[in-house]
Amino acid sequence: MEKLSRLLLALIALVVLGLAACGDDEGDGGTSAPTTSDAPVANACPAAGCTIEILEVVKSGDELEVTWQANFAPDVSRNHIHIYWDTFTAAEVSSDAEANGLVQGDWSPTDAYPTYITESGASVANRGASTTLCVTAADRDHAVIDSAAIDCMDVGAEL
Repeated sequence: MEKLSRLLLALIALVVLGLAACGDDEGDGGTSAPTTSDAPVANACPAAGCTIEILEVVKSGDELEVTWQANFAPDVSRNHIHIYWDTFTAAEVSSDAEANGLVQGDWSPTDAYPTYITESGASVANRGASTTLCVTAADRDHAVIDSAAIDCMDVGAEL
């Protein structure tokens, strides 16, 4: 019986320690109300899908500085942002473009947040005649998550 009492006491102590570890650092015993924020959620897409909105584009030397807002935290090794000129579609700036019967386009994968300077496939030097930059979300394999979930902005005034 003494052995069972010690085991039960040890189990209770573990549960209490576990609950204490789940508390917060605010000193209110973990009773603070949850807060809402416009901050991006963890890297996984929310139930509604990953979205990115271009907020502003300004000239930065020979390139462009893009400021955007996403509803997820970009990470190139996971879900991230593909930025590209509208000479391509979102389906073409995806690693599975050729498997889907499309010619693969040029893009820049990035997790820069909330600003990004155009480079590589999204460089001003690679825009051709385009004046429109677009963004979409991609997974760690660089496959576009939803080719209908894009945001584009005419940046002609900054070129």
